[in-house]
Order: sequence, then C-alpha cells, then structure tokens
Amino acid sequence: MQYWIPKALAVSALVSLSGCGVFTDEAHHKRNYKAGEPVVVPGELAQPRQDPTYKMEVAEYDNNPDSTNYRPPAQVLTVAKGSWVEEGDKLPRIYFDKNDGITELDEFVWQAVQSVLLERKTKAVTFDKQAGKLETDWYAIIQPEEGWLWDSEQEVSQQRFLFTLDQKSHQRTVSLSSKLVDYKSKTEKLTPLLQQQLEVRALNQVIAEFDYLYRQLELELRKKQGIISLEMGFDNKGNAALVTEQSYNDVFDRFSGFLERLSFTIVEIDQDRGLITADYSKPESSVWDSIWGEELSELPIDNGQYQILVSSTKEGGTSLTWMDDQGSTLEPGTMNGLQQALEKALRQRGIKI
Repeated sequence: MQYWIPKALAVSALVSLSGCGVFTDEAHHKRNYKAGEPVVVPGELAQPRQDPTYKMEVAEYDNNPDSTNYRPPAQVLTVAKGSWVEEGDKLPRIYFDKNDGITELDEFVWQAVQSVLLERKTKAVTFDKQAGKLETDWYAIIQPEEGWLWDSEQEVSQQRFLFTLDQKSHQRTVSLSSKLVDYKSKTEKLTPLLQQQLEVRALNQVIAEFDYLYRQLELELRKKQGIISLEMGFDNKGNAALVTEQSYNDVFDRFSGFLERLSFTIVEIDQDRGLITADYSKPESSVWDSIWGEELSELPIDNGQYQILVSSTKEGGTSLTWMDDQGSTLEPGTMNGLQQALEKALRQRGIKI
C-alpha cells in the first residue's frame, strides 16, 4: 500500500493551515478615511465641556505605498491521532496520548523528531533522553520549493531548535515543545512573530511525522490483530475473572487504551505488578447519539475507581481480575454482566485490542 500520497497531502495542509496570509486591499486607500470635524457651537452659546479622558487627537492617515505582507501567529495543528493542546497555552507545545499499539510513547515521539531531521538532511547535536531534550543542527524549516513568506523561492535562513519532551507519571501522555535556539539569515531579520512562526512550524512537522508513523503502525496492527474474545473464567488464585487466549503482553499493552474508549480514565499503570487503576464514569448519551447510531456502551458497574489485575494463566492465555478501590474482587454475578457488556462493546464497535 502506497502511503506517500496522503503524507504529501498532510504536509501541504500544514503549510496552508499553520499561518495564512492577510492581503491588503482598497480599505487602506486614503479616500476611505476622513477626519471628524469638531462640534460647531453658535457664538452666543458656551462650548460644551470635553472630558479629557475621551479626547482623541485628529490624526493624518499615513498611507504606505509599499506592499506589506501581513501574517497572523502560526497555530499548532493537532492532526495526529491522540494529539491535543491546552487552551491558552502561549508556548509552541503539543500533547500526545498513548494510542493503541504504541509500546513506549516517549520513544515513538523521539522517533518522529529524528525522522524529520533525517528528511531535512540534518542531525541532533545533543540528545539527552533522560532529561527529555534534543538540540538540532542547522537546517531550513522552509525549503526553497515551498517559498519563503509566499513571495520567494530561495532559502534565506537556517535555524537550530531545542525540542523538550515531558512525560506524565502514568506514562500515557507526553508533551513536546520547540524553541528556536539559533538563527542565521543574510536578508530576513528575526522578529518575535517570525520566531513564533518558525517554532510552531518545526513542531507541526514533527506532529505530521508522528501521524504518518502511527498510520503505518496501524496498518501493521490490522494485519496481526483480531477482535478479542472475553470469556468468564478464573485467574491462577481462583478468583472470578475475564479470560482470553491472547498473550499477556498483547493484552496488557493495549487494554488500557480499550478502557479509555469505554468512559474510563486511566489513573496509574503498574507494569511490574500488571495492575491498571482507572476511574469509571457512566457516559451521558443524547438523542443525537441514537440518531447517528453512536450510543455509548454503559457497563453494569457503579461510578468509581477500579483496579484490573492482568495476569498470565497456566494455559498461556491472560486473565483480567476486576477489583474495587479497596482491592476486593467483584462478585461473580457482576463479573458475568461485565463480561457480556464488554463483549457487546467489542463486537459492535469492532474494537481491536
């Protein structure tokens, strides 16, 4: 399957959307501006009082005959699956949630950064994975064939960037930010607006690469995975549990992503113990959900925090033992209803774990 076409379209969209030009028009012509005349008061009347707070000086329109290129601040584009930004964030920063199939989220993000540098024929000068920092060598964010500020086809500047990655404690969300650390150009002076545009564009290139790499990963996963089948059974300690024939690694790596689609919020993942802690809140459905056939699956459990212990069975499969927030296993009757609801959700949505 050829993937270069959608990737090329995605890059083109980034170029178009990250910062659009604003063109001058006839609104700037001098004939459209007229200074207001002061109020004319008859000689026998007193001049009305003018509050100095609201007094405005009469200004002369200064028309600049030279064409001016107006550009707004660039925007971080959340085109990759699981990516988002914080409203009001002043920094060029993107957040990535851990999607299905990604083993180590931080490594996947760094892979996207390195892929961009390789494509731009540059490299990392320093890379401290422990500190979450990567500083690039010189490269041009805007290639000659793309144009510089839409009116040139020459590469007029090069930049160096510092990418900083911060991972949340539960390891299911990371943030990536970009910062311009050096700039050189013979013709274009660096301004605060230009710096912001370059930093955002560098980040958007990584986001597009992340999206491309994950789509490739999804294609590979579809070839290997089938819809999981959950059955009632017992774990190695004799507790009622949900059992599947799939291996422990396949289930544990992806089960948390499945839970998030069913109105769970992941609180903590203990890989050493195989324990997933999550908060459940029943979904709020609406008339529109039923009209569009998107009714959310409601599980037969109360709102609250739950612990799911993922363990290997003696037969080589995997057991899922559900416990409440106190660590007590759920009753067999509750587990039976939970199994039916989860199985229904898997079948209806075609969710793959």
